[in-house]
Parts: sequence; structure tokens; C-alpha cells
Amino acid sequence: MDVFSRTFLPAAAEAGLAVQTVSRHMPVFRRCVGSGDATILVTRCSRPERPVAGEYLLLLTHRRLVVTQQTRVLHRLRLHLNTELRELSNVTWSPDPRLHSVELAATAIDGVRERFLIRTAHPKQVWQLDALLNHAFRTRLRTARERIVATIGEAPLGMRPAAFRPAAVR
Repeated sequence: MDVFSRTFLPAAAEAGLAVQTVSRHMPVFRRCVGSGDATILVTRCSRPERPVAGEYLLLLTHRRLVVTQQTRVLHRLRLHLNTELRELSNVTWSPDPRLHSVELAATAIDGVRERFLIRTAHPKQVWQLDALLNHAFRTRLRTARERIVATIGEAPLGMRPAAFRPAAVR
């Protein structure tokens, strides 16, 4: 069993998702997420601006955010959002323990502002969700420059001479 399957199934069970729902959405998630990417969160969500659009399932991994939609009438699945976390900008979330919900908003690379409302059963779960989102979007994201380990043709920092002096040719 790969990393994605090992982490997706417990996360789906923790969210209280039915086995039928998980098995229906799994092929779509498999196409979007690599086998080595670990799942952080799987949950149902809705869109505040379109409450009757259907059911959404949100998958958050260490690298990607994938949202699928199931239509109400024909129960067809479609991919709503599939993006790497580093391609999202202006990511915000607002936990509301009184309403047992967290609203997640982010701007996708195409400039569209996406908003999702995640409902929880207990106020304690709101703060757990807040901590997961903080881990995913604040502590795990690095700038592009920080991810570069080395550039081809460049000597490591400790190995560079203080000044380059060509050797004398005899």
C-alpha cells in the first residue's frame, strides 16, 4: 500500500465519510495526487456563494489541494479544483466555534477566488482543523528560493574560494 492510500483511508474514516463516498471519489483523487503524497485532511465542504450546487469533497495533502463535486440530481463527479499548494495565493481561513465551521478561501493560479465552508460536529474539531490548516499553509510552505538545494555548476557555499584567481600559465 502506498503513502497516499495509507494516509487517505484513516483521514476519511476520521472525517466520518461513508465507504461508498470514499470509493466513488478515490479514482479522481488518484489521478490528481501522487502515490508518495501524504493526506493531511479529507472532509465534506460546501461553497457559501453556491449552497445548492451539490456536495463537495476536499482533499488536502502536503503538496496539493483537490476538490471534487458531486451533482445533486445525477450524482456525477467532476473535478472542481486541482492545484499545488504553492500555486495558491492569499490563503485565509476563519474558524468559528459558535457555528462549528471553518471557512477556507484561496486564490487559484487563474485568479479565481475559491471559498469553501467546512462544518464540524464539535467546537473542538474547529480548533483541530485550524491547526491542520496552519500546518499545511503556514509551516510547510516555503519560498521557491528556499527549496533550491543546489544549482548545477555552482560550488557549495563552504567550498567556494574567497576570491577566484586563475592559476598562472607557464
